[in-house]
Amino acid sequence: MSKNIKTVKRFNKGFILAHWLNAAAFLMLYVTGLPLYTDFFDWLYVVFGGPENARLVHRISAVCFMLPIPLMIIFDFAGFKNWMKNLFSWKKHDLVYFKEFPKEFFGRKSNMPKQDFFNAGEKLNSWVMIITGIMLIGSGLIMWMPDKFSKTLVTWAYPIHNIGLGLAAAVVIAHIFMSVYLFRASLRGMTKGDVDVEYVKDHHGRWYDELKQEGKVD
Repeated sequence: MSKNIKTVKRFNKGFILAHWLNAAAFLMLYVTGLPLYTDFFDWLYVVFGGPENARLVHRISAVCFMLPIPLMIIFDFAGFKNWMKNLFSWKKHDLVYFKEFPKEFFGRKSNMPKQDFFNAGEKLNSWVMIITGIMLIGSGLIMWMPDKFSKTLVTWAYPIHNIGLGLAAAVVIAHIFMSVYLFRASLRGMTKGDVDVEYVKDHHGRWYDELKQEGKVD
C-alpha cells in the first residue's frame, strides 16, 4: 500500500486476536470433524496420528472456539461494546443495504446508503456466526459428555451440530470470498488494524461522517 494513502484505526489487537483465534479454531474443528461424517476423509486420521489424536485436537479446538468473546471483553472491551452496539442497531439504511448489495456485487450502479462502522452485511454475518456458534458449542458439549444429559438432548445434539456446522461453513466461505476478492481493502483492518480512509468513505459512510466530526479525517 502506498505511503500516500491515508488510513484510520479500525480494530485493536484484542479484537484482531479474537477474530483469528475464532477462524483458526473453526478451521481445525472442521478438518478434524470431517472423518466423523464420512469414511472418504479417513485419511485425515493419518495426518493427526490416528482417531484418538484427531478427537483430542477437535476438543482442544472446541475450547479455543469458546475463547474469542471472553478475550474481546478482557483485552478490547471498547471494541466489544462497539460491536454489540452495532449488532443491535438496525435501521432503514441496513435494510436497504440488502436490496442494493446484489447490484454492487455484480458491478452494477447501486444506490447503497451510507453504512455504520459495521455494515449490514457484516452485522448479519456476525449474528449468523453467534447463533451457529451457540448451536455448535451447546450441542458439542452435550456430545462430549453424553452421560451428563438426557437421551432426548443427546439425540437432538447431533442434528443441531450438523445444521450449525453447515450454516457456519457457508457463511465462512462467503466471508472469505468477500474479504479477499470483493472488499480486499477491509482485510487490512484484520491484519494491521487500520483501513484506507477512502474505503471507509465508500463502504462505511456513517462511520466516516462520525470520524469527520471528530476531526480524525479530512
